[in-house]
Amino acid sequence: MQGVLRQAAAIAAACLFSSGIYAADDGVIINTGQYEDDGELSWAKDYAVVPFAFYTDNIGFAVGMAGVIKGAFQPQASLFGAGLKGNKGTWLTYMRGDNFRVSNDSRWLFGAEIYNADFQQTDFYLGEAAGNDSTALDAFNANAYDARYRLFARYIFPLGSATANPLAALALERPLTGSTPWQSGITSLEFRPYYQSRRFHDSPPLPDTEFADTDEVWALETRLEWDNLNSEHNPSQGSHSLLTVTTDPGGSDRESWWQWELSQSWFWDIGPAGNWFDQQVIAFNAYVSDVPSWNLSEQVNGQTRYHRPPEFARASLGGLFRLRSYPGGRFSDRSALSYSMEYRVMPEWQPLSGWPVFDWYDVPWWQWVLFTDLGRVADEFDLAELNQNMRWSAGGAVRFQVEGVVVRAEMAWGEEQSSFNVMVNQPF
Repeated sequence: MQGVLRQAAAIAAACLFSSGIYAADDGVIINTGQYEDDGELSWAKDYAVVPFAFYTDNIGFAVGMAGVIKGAFQPQASLFGAGLKGNKGTWLTYMRGDNFRVSNDSRWLFGAEIYNADFQQTDFYLGEAAGNDSTALDAFNANAYDARYRLFARYIFPLGSATANPLAALALERPLTGSTPWQSGITSLEFRPYYQSRRFHDSPPLPDTEFADTDEVWALETRLEWDNLNSEHNPSQGSHSLLTVTTDPGGSDRESWWQWELSQSWFWDIGPAGNWFDQQVIAFNAYVSDVPSWNLSEQVNGQTRYHRPPEFARASLGGLFRLRSYPGGRFSDRSALSYSMEYRVMPEWQPLSGWPVFDWYDVPWWQWVLFTDLGRVADEFDLAELNQNMRWSAGGAVRFQVEGVVVRAEMAWGEEQSSFNVMVNQPF
């Protein structure tokens, strides 16, 4: 129970720090399986409710409550919920369930999430303020209601590591047995129908924007993924490929649009370094996105309406995963491109278990990281342009596994500002 309490606190912090002004995309994988000596997967079963408190510039001082159930109704399934209230008036609630099956032999995993928030006195980057040539002073300070309701339906293909058992997709560690999807790793197809909205209130007039002016979307996100990594928490070998296509069919008060995103990561283990480091890993991620329907238009009541998403539903750079010295949603346009490279080492010296506070936790390893990010956005999909005049971030991080959760604390510097972030999970 003590371990899951600490884990719930870490997951709660993840939701809140990652929310910023956007809901976290994938949350935290709570109930991963571990292989026993006989080759069978085992699952943790526990529950906890824990209070928490933290401070950020946007939210101020906040207090909240989080709860987690591992093994919720089914051994591999989990439930998580959190809520907070800040002294500036911001509040947030988040509930999520993952990895439910309709039968023991099903290859489908189902889940759902509900996210609602009211952000007060928060900086948003809208219109020209989100362009590649904008400055931080162009931010728009406003109040806004945020909401997202989403379903998950993931099919695990009978390939690679999941040929016999689809729940191998939830294993914490897996051996690499090849370099193609039919030999190794987990290949899956996931459908995520969702509703998302943002409504500004008690705020000055919104700046002009080239994005759609609707305040809601009803869309389907389709994800084709090949995960050929040797570890969920600390990959040192393999690759991860993710193609995402998002479509909104439109309605009477909004235009249809579609967007694609491609994320590709590679990891290379370059071995230990004498008595200093037990492990050295080079990690690289490339990300690119585009809205092909951007310039398609039609005339409605004498006005030209373009097939574009609203700003809150677009792909963007900045935040906890790409261009980490910039705030979430700092840059956005029709197209985006980013690169991230990290040098990750695991020191042979690991004193954390003997330090005050840390000695309350199970901390099997820690990791030192140097990283750099490059990225930019543009109003057309042109790889030559996207690779010019790129914004940058660089920094360092300390990451450690605490009660089965990877916690990362990192400092990033860039052209506009520096940023200190605390989050869980590896950035890629």
